[in-house]
Amino acid sequence: MSFQSPIVPHAETLCAPVPPAAPSLPQNDTHAQKAARAAQLAASQQAYVWDDQVATLPGVPLAKSVPLDNLPTLQWWALLIGISLKIVRNALAVKLGGVDRGELDSPRAKFEAMQAECDAIEASTAALVAPAAAPVPAHESFLGHLVHDLEAAVARAEYDTRIATLKAHKARLEELMKVDDAQGLGANLPASLDAYSALFDTLPLPGIAWNFQDDSEFAALRVQGPNAMLIAAVGESLPDNFPLTDTQYAAVVNGDTLADALAEGRLFMLDYAVLAMLQDGSWGGLAKYAWQPLALFAVPPGGASLVPVAIQCGQDPDEWPIFTPSVVEADLWGWEMAKLAVQVADGNYHELVAHLGRTHLVIEGVAMATHRHLATVHPVWALLVPHFEGTLFINEAAATSLIAPDGPIDHIFAGTIHSTQELAVAARLDFDFTAKMLPHDLAARGVGPGSALADFPYRDDGLLVWEAIHGWVRGYIGLYYASDADVQADTELSAWAACVSTEAKIKGFGPIDSVNALVDACTMIIFTASAQHAAVNFPQKDIMAFAPAVTGAGWQSAPASQGGQTKPEWLAMMPPMALALEQLNVLELLGSLHYRALGDYRSTNWPYAPWFADPRVTAPEGPLPQFQAALASIDARIAARNANRLRPYPYLQPSLIPTSINI
Repeated sequence: MSFQSPIVPHAETLCAPVPPAAPSLPQNDTHAQKAARAAQLAASQQAYVWDDQVATLPGVPLAKSVPLDNLPTLQWWALLIGISLKIVRNALAVKLGGVDRGELDSPRAKFEAMQAECDAIEASTAALVAPAAAPVPAHESFLGHLVHDLEAAVARAEYDTRIATLKAHKARLEELMKVDDAQGLGANLPASLDAYSALFDTLPLPGIAWNFQDDSEFAALRVQGPNAMLIAAVGESLPDNFPLTDTQYAAVVNGDTLADALAEGRLFMLDYAVLAMLQDGSWGGLAKYAWQPLALFAVPPGGASLVPVAIQCGQDPDEWPIFTPSVVEADLWGWEMAKLAVQVADGNYHELVAHLGRTHLVIEGVAMATHRHLATVHPVWALLVPHFEGTLFINEAAATSLIAPDGPIDHIFAGTIHSTQELAVAARLDFDFTAKMLPHDLAARGVGPGSALADFPYRDDGLLVWEAIHGWVRGYIGLYYASDADVQADTELSAWAACVSTEAKIKGFGPIDSVNALVDACTMIIFTASAQHAAVNFPQKDIMAFAPAVTGAGWQSAPASQGGQTKPEWLAMMPPMALALEQLNVLELLGSLHYRALGDYRSTNWPYAPWFADPRVTAPEGPLPQFQAALASIDARIAARNANRLRPYPYLQPSLIPTSINI
């Protein structure tokens, strides 16, 4: 007896998920196929185990450990370490400058040795991420099978060794990014924006460094910045705790009245009341401040874009008076301080609520339910799993280092680490899946298409991507579900939906009892894991890496009155130079790694072959080529929009949207 032994795969294939060649629904399978599905799911449930008592995020359902099939590819490691090296080299250049100015006690030789370490890590990584040569097929013999098994074992061991070394490189680069040896940085420099700009020694200075003080830029960040998810129409009247007068309004928006603006739906507000959960923290003996401001914006008569009208730095008007834009020298710096209080609040809301809570942690819950309740031959498993690539791995890193005590969020952001964690947990558990679907969310906030806010790039570009994903999902789902009855008869799908809404604790999910409900749910999952995460993640590099523009904490109290404030007092509200460098390091990294664009479905197996194997999906007239063509068209359309926009908004161009949350 003889048989064919297959080619030994590259090591990455040994634990990577494999797409089904012929996806099937459980109700259509034979008894033997159903038994095989059940056995596979039982094994998957042993690997994907819930844990809702992770110390840094208690109450959030997460993975107890990261299964092997969720580890990043060598391609991803190459990108991560390459970006990290650029950041570390910049930080070392900044620290060497601090040594030369006498601000840091460390000898130059210490940092020069670290630079040499970077060179060694770079060379080592280049060798580690190079794919192994494809082995020769074994002959058709029993001996050939033994050889195959041996080669597979060797490949697995080699791959494990490579990953272990890459993890060590990553850990070492994280050590080199720390600011423990830079706490005196800037001590010999006068407080100035130039000093913050100088932190970008070998990295490009973000463009926002030149114009973040402009009121028009401050307003634009509401609709195309890191957090475009909070601005909302005011309604029929201003909140009772925001006593702006007709006179104050008319002095800011020429030729307009407060009554007309309200009646015509031209007023919009940011309300950071949710940040009341934060308790002021400290760092290095210095107090930090968090505020819960209210900020009002208007679209002037005949206009399309927001202009800032007024800011109240807290919720209580008896404690916090209203500040308004002013060109009067005595009031100018008070207004700048109020804008900074809003930017601190926005930094906290963005990072803990819109970013961590409502993308990373939500998608982990869905990913766990998918692996636990949809067999690997299920069509919905095949549709969704590429959008979970790397998420469990990167979330574990965030939980163990980023939002841990003495981690970057503890340093940079305003609250105590415990209250900061509580806010992220609340954001995740309060998230309403259906209400936060993009069309629903925009409508609920009164900023949908047709609102007075005509200039809203996040909305306009996001809806294009949403509709493209919706069309792709509908075409794909239609290949496997002919009717609502097929959805209702799918026992795995029913278990999956129940798990998402109960064990995963995702409010507003389901019921999934029709084709339309399934299409909407899958669209939301894919959009959140790809486009929504891109919209909150990548502005971190271009906008938030420059601390004076957006930062996580105030370092002096906000002023109690607008008049009489000074530029030095405004600068004193900004972070110490060492923490501005740490903010740069972390957010430059998070906002730089683009891995696998939306619509590029590939296996995690080297050489990363196409993921979908069902020819009905991939045929020229099938849903996948149509989706890819739609994304290409949208990419060109957004590029054309950006050519005509005063401020380009690239974050929802499909070519720049990763398929999954992998950073």
